[in-house]
Amino acid sequence: MTQEFVLSFAQESFKLTMLISAPMLVMGLVAGLAVSIFQAVTSINEMTLTFIPKILAVFVSIILFFPWMLQMIIGFTQKVIINLPIYVK
Repeated sequence: MTQEFVLSFAQESFKLTMLISAPMLVMGLVAGLAVSIFQAVTSINEMTLTFIPKILAVFVSIILFFPWMLQMIIGFTQKVIINLPIYVK
C-alpha cells in the first residue's frame, strides 16, 4: 500500500461520512434555528425547549434519508470488498 492509496481511501471515507451525516445535521440546524427565532419573538427563555424539536427533526431526517444513506454505505462496502485483493498487494 502506498501513501497515496491510504490518503485517497481516507479521503473517500471522510467524504462518505460527511455525505451521510449532512441531512441529519442540516435538519437539526434548521429546527434549532426555527425554535430560536420562535423563542426570540415570544420572549420565552426556556433552555430545554430546543431539544425535543431537534430530536424529532433528526429522527424524521433519518427516516426520510435512510434508503439513500443505506445505498451509499452498501456501494462503498461493495467497492471495498471487490477491490480487497488489490488492497492486500
